[in-house]
Amino acid sequence: MLVERMRNPLKMCGMVRRLALRLFSIVGLMVVMFGCHSKDTASLVTREAWERWEAGQVLDARTGLSVPMDSWLESLASYDTIYLGEEHHNPFHIAAALTVLRSLMAQGRRPVLAMEMFGWDGQAALDHYPGLKPTVREEFLERVSWKQNWGGPFEDYEPLVQFAKEHELPLIAMNPPKALIRQIVKQGLVQVKEQAEWRRWGMEGETIVDDPAYRSRIVSQLQACHGGGSPDDYQTMYEASMVRDEAMAKTLVIALRRIRREGSPMQGPVVSYTGGGHVQYGLPVPNRVARRLPEGLKQVTVYMATFEGGRTVDFWQAMKEGIADYVWLTPQGSQGPTRRCR
Repeated sequence: MLVERMRNPLKMCGMVRRLALRLFSIVGLMVVMFGCHSKDTASLVTREAWERWEAGQVLDARTGLSVPMDSWLESLASYDTIYLGEEHHNPFHIAAALTVLRSLMAQGRRPVLAMEMFGWDGQAALDHYPGLKPTVREEFLERVSWKQNWGGPFEDYEPLVQFAKEHELPLIAMNPPKALIRQIVKQGLVQVKEQAEWRRWGMEGETIVDDPAYRSRIVSQLQACHGGGSPDDYQTMYEASMVRDEAMAKTLVIALRRIRREGSPMQGPVVSYTGGGHVQYGLPVPNRVARRLPEGLKQVTVYMATFEGGRTVDFWQAMKEGIADYVWLTPQGSQGPTRRCR
């Protein structure tokens, strides 16, 4: 098999690109959460905290200490944006997100839920989806191109959609259309910027920032998970990842500015629900949102992760490096431990 791949580089490149598309749509760069390390930040996490970690805790990532759940949930209402980074298809992470939404509503707030699992081309269907009826559900999934854009059981994410609908909360599709991302992976960003699809989705005026720290982390993760590609393969994969994160940041900023225009103290915050890879170290989406709002905002990142007692060193290291503001430890989902690339 290895010899065949080496003799057929074009076939190998195609395989790498297909794997990259699968990575973007299903894994969300989540698989190497603790796999790639950078220079330590000024974290106060200590080894002594390890013995007290268990599923169900929210840890302050600077200290590694568990925070009181009730008061912490109450404090989230003070933020403009709350980033929840999940391991895909883990029901405990959906439950955690619902806990956050319920807490915000109990405080009289009207949060806006933004989800990575839906593309901009599905926003109209998302706005008019009443839920509940199986026949309506199937029509809805077809209209939002669920299988093409995301995949896996919709039932995993339906509780969030249903909650937003039942409580008449704004529900926002965060992702740019899959067709646009496919074009970038295949052709590269320079070429796609000249095409109609780029203009169709209002991207012609957007600045796509190539941050060195972001590039270093994302490219190393792509190489760890999908070895064997050429430099050109990794470049277009990276560009697609960069555009996705920039586009999601654009979506959140539009929602934030709408809330500010309305001027109601009860509106918001925006709750961003994505794979953890779009939250890590603030690099993918949070930093881009902050750049787009020079007038300032208050945001918090929450990394939801399956607690595995044998991997406390990895958790400790990731928190030392500033993986997020908080790490929410949860039980393992039905699909087993999260796949790691190394």
